[in-house]
Amino acid sequence: MHEQKTILVVDDEEFIRLNLEKIFSDEGYRVILESSGKETIELIKNEKVDLALLDINLPDKNGIEVLKEIKELQPELLVIMITGFASVESAVHAIKLGAYDYIKKPFKADAIKLITKLALETQTLKKTVRKLKEESIKPKILDNILGVSSPIKHIKNQIEEFAKYDSETVLITGESGSGKELVASSLHYLSPRRDKEFVEINCASIPETLLESELFGYEKGAFTDARKSKMGLLEKADGGTLFLDEIGEMSMGLQAKLLRLLENKRFRRLGSTEDHEVDIRIIAATNKHLQKAIGKNEFRKDLYYRLNVLRIDVPPLRERENDIFILAEFFIDYFNNKFDKKIDKISGEVKSLFQSYEWPGNVRELKNLLERIIILKKDTEIKLSDLPKEFLETNFHALTEKNTTANLELGTLSFHEMMNSIEKDILDKAFKISGKNTSKTARLLKIPRETLRDKLVRHNIVNGDK
Repeated sequence: MHEQKTILVVDDEEFIRLNLEKIFSDEGYRVILESSGKETIELIKNEKVDLALLDINLPDKNGIEVLKEIKELQPELLVIMITGFASVESAVHAIKLGAYDYIKKPFKADAIKLITKLALETQTLKKTVRKLKEESIKPKILDNILGVSSPIKHIKNQIEEFAKYDSETVLITGESGSGKELVASSLHYLSPRRDKEFVEINCASIPETLLESELFGYEKGAFTDARKSKMGLLEKADGGTLFLDEIGEMSMGLQAKLLRLLENKRFRRLGSTEDHEVDIRIIAATNKHLQKAIGKNEFRKDLYYRLNVLRIDVPPLRERENDIFILAEFFIDYFNNKFDKKIDKISGEVKSLFQSYEWPGNVRELKNLLERIIILKKDTEIKLSDLPKEFLETNFHALTEKNTTANLELGTLSFHEMMNSIEKDILDKAFKISGKNTSKTARLLKIPRETLRDKLVRHNIVNGDK
């Protein structure tokens, strides 16, 4: 069974209102009648209406002004203007402002029925197309967040759910380079605000005074270099999303202004006494522990609770072991195309290092590492010898800290045997990390090459005849 459509008739002539009510009621529509612009606007705020027939000449307001207000309140509402012969020009102007069509008085019932039927069919078609578009865009956006690990699946579910509540603030936490920006943009492009601006600003990269003027804008003469007025990012994001990256670096004074904005959706440009109203969703991200910052009087407690309405915690890459090579393959394909390379393999030794590495720089570090390697590569396989020295050193120290004593059983070996085992373990790992190159291994361990050579032979890591 189809949902009954509601038609609103707005005209100051009772005869026309009642005539249209009978026409539409006979066609099975629900009909609401109004005679003034003011009452119409109040009704639109509280009632679900599918189509409105609006007279251009109303006793209290011009129909064009009422149309503008309707479109601000319900942009998707279909409006057909009712006009006398003398005001056809105004009706054409109304269409430019968003009206679906216009009809002239006197009108015939059949013409009214036809134009209404076509308008409602157009509305249904638009809704269907929009729904299909949303369903097709959803997997594409979420597919940009690469990974099959449980934490990533959980985050995708959160994004899909939180995107619906587009008036609520979201706080995204996670280490630097973990992908907070991608989560924020996915929230925006899956939300009803997707057709408006997604505006991003990094609070850590801009000085405090400049950050305030960038966000709020300023009037001419607000400060020495303000030669003309400038719209801020808040106004640019109106109707859309403002993403405040590294919110933990924002000054306490600016935090107070942000709190005021969140509470009443109003702000003032620098140098102005006039309030501006904006409809925006704010998404904030931080790599700081904000509750610790509150304890140090570096972050406002009231702002924290206002931001932390919906929360997404992005895990570090080291907690997403199953995702490392999915990400690596994606970046390799990307940089192959960018630099016209044909790399198609990662050696087993490199894979072992990638899995055991802590990745302090997270996904960003993996991407930058692979970009550097691929730029310099001549063949098709990424080997240990391709890894930068600093990466090998960091990896080596992390490995030796974790593994040099892992296989020792106290009480079964003498102290000398344990030390020998540790030394062999260190030498073996350093030799492999250095691509079995003696000179590189000596530099990595910071010992003379001949000393290293003797130790490698003694521990049977290399053949003494070589």
